[in-house]
Amino acid sequence: MPPPRTRGTALRHRLAELRGPDVPAKALDARALAALAANPGCKRRAILDGAGVNKAALASALGSPSVFGQSQFAFTRGNAFEAKVKADGGAELLRLVHERLDRTAEPPAHARVPELTALGPEGRTARTALALREATGAHGEWTLLDHPMLALDVAGSPAFLEPDAVVVHPDGSWTVVEIKSFPMLDGSADPAKVGAAARQAAVYVLALEQIAARLGAPTGQSASERAPAPRVRHRVLLVCPKDFSNVPTASAVDVRKQRAVTARQLARLTRIEDIADALPDGTCFSPELPAADLTAAVESVPATYAPECLSACELAFHCRARSRASGAVTSLGRSVRAELGGLTTVEDVLSAARGESGDPDDPAVAALRRAARLRAEALGREAVAPCH
Repeated sequence: MPPPRTRGTALRHRLAELRGPDVPAKALDARALAALAANPGCKRRAILDGAGVNKAALASALGSPSVFGQSQFAFTRGNAFEAKVKADGGAELLRLVHERLDRTAEPPAHARVPELTALGPEGRTARTALALREATGAHGEWTLLDHPMLALDVAGSPAFLEPDAVVVHPDGSWTVVEIKSFPMLDGSADPAKVGAAARQAAVYVLALEQIAARLGAPTGQSASERAPAPRVRHRVLLVCPKDFSNVPTASAVDVRKQRAVTARQLARLTRIEDIADALPDGTCFSPELPAADLTAAVESVPATYAPECLSACELAFHCRARSRASGAVTSLGRSVRAELGGLTTVEDVLSAARGESGDPDDPAVAALRRAARLRAEALGREAVAPCH
């Protein structure tokens, strides 16, 4: 008789069923987690990302192909720049860390670069944790972890994350390094791109804090025998090309605000197993399904569309079309939705503005009717205004 399934095993089996037979899971990366944290009310994205569904392939199968993502040219350029930054054992990268974040430490004449290869993401995560422990104990030395593997619990399911680099300082503290191919002109870069990089780095900081908390767990019976938890620095290093060259430069970015927002939003996410349990039996998101069946499966999970999704989610065009077809006010933006209170559709809003429905004591209804009167008066005055 086979052994009974544990809760985790049952969930993994259920998520594999949602992806479809023999469909490999798409890894949930920090960029996806940052986007998910920005819209924690979207159960559709939560279950699709949790199940490892390829949303780009799904969007194409639904007839709303995505244009979201990085071009192959930008991807190749980014890899070449990262290789340049990490050349010679990361000498230039460590110089930038010392210069921007830790001038009081000894300059990094040389650094330890531990081998992090292992079998599978779980193995790499364990190897990274061991390397971090060893580097933290090697006082007075610099250590560069090249593409470590971190794990972060998201709605009851682990997400495996791979930052560009993590540096362990001589004092044992840890710094996240983000390497981007967009330029830094005259010491500053595009604020939108820097903000996206900061949100992504904040996810890595959260994952490192979980590792640090485990390393600082009790080692004996008394509090005096506890190993102090390593410090994860909240200022990350953003490395970019200088001006229009390929010469690396860097800036320290404080991600405390992004870290706090991301932690709060991820904590609000409904557990993935709760969303999965609420789905009809036989639900599957495989792009190989007939269009009608696939559409029904996707629509069985509620979405929370907002215009910001267009820059962060592969399914945004599909969700926007559905939102517009249903007349949902969320397609106009979160700020508009918040102002309208209980009026959830465009038809409800127009009806309330015309005085055909709605509670006159509702502030949103009263404001709409006043706006409608002002508009009518303005149009009336314009209609009788003399021509000069």
